[in-house]
Amino acid sequence: MILRTSSSHEEGVIRDWSINTTRFSGDADGNVTKLHAVRLEWVSENGRTVMREVPGTEFTIDTDLVLLALGFVGPERSPLLTELGVQLTDRGNVAVNVEWMTGVGGVFACGDMRRGQSLVVWAIWEGRECARGVDRYLTGQTDLKASPDPF
Repeated sequence: MILRTSSSHEEGVIRDWSINTTRFSGDADGNVTKLHAVRLEWVSENGRTVMREVPGTEFTIDTDLVLLALGFVGPERSPLLTELGVQLTDRGNVAVNVEWMTGVGGVFACGDMRRGQSLVVWAIWEGRECARGVDRYLTGQTDLKASPDPF
């Protein structure tokens, strides 16, 4: 990771990592006034690295504007995946073969579900390549051209 300094940092913005927003609170008019959070630590659990709240580290920040920038820590373990029996990789992403199909016939995955959080150009490339796999699965062949590697 490259840590760059921007003009906002030069103006006093504080960098803070490994925190989890637990809730927002506001005034009677519905305006946000506080962000409630807790510090996190990364721990190894059953061979996976996971985030865990650090007890006693709760804090609040006075605020009047909240911008959400949401990260991605893997696909949700929803019934869509679990009831179908879709296998996951050691990193918690959906496992696929060279045709982009999961171990469940006719179920395909690509982009963030397969690779994890990444650049949108990778998601677009994988989507196109996955479409070739779907086309081949449905018709027995594909006339879709392979996409050039984005990098």
